Amino acid sequence: MIQWFTKSFEELTNNELYAIMQVRFNVFIIEQNCLAEDLDDYDQEALHLFGVDESGKVVAYTRIFGPGKKYEEAAFGRVLTTKEVRGQGAGKELMKRTLAVIEDHYGKVAVKISAQSYLLKFYSELGFEQVSEEYDDHGLPHIDMVRPA
Repeated sequence: MIQWFTKSFEELTNNELYAIMQVRFNVFIIEQNCLAEDLDDYDQEALHLFGVDESGKVVAYTRIFGPGKKYEEAAFGRVLTTKEVRGQGAGKELMKRTLAVIEDHYGKVAVKISAQSYLLKFYSELGFEQVSEEYDDHGLPHIDMVRPA
């Protein structure tokens, strides 16, 4: 069972921040072989939604931005689930909670994301629409998508 938390950067403990950075490194840099600058000075402005398993390990994560922070719309990114929970509905639960956090904090607003192209169907099922052509983002094909308010 996953236990969920939403915290501002200032509310994160040192151990939580370390665990989040570790899982982001493991998924994006090691698994996906994506050599991108993960520490981009946006974490301080984000809400951090993360799920931990029974042992306390971070197994799901995303960072959330209000309107005007990354885009005109609200946004989220750095979306991940670990191998241990993939295929068990953790990704859908993470997205359900992400959209609920956005609505709770910012109201019923439009949400824009930069999604890996292979996730088009996944995000489409959540109400997102493709709004850009495919582009390369650090060696991985991406598309911009928007979920209307």
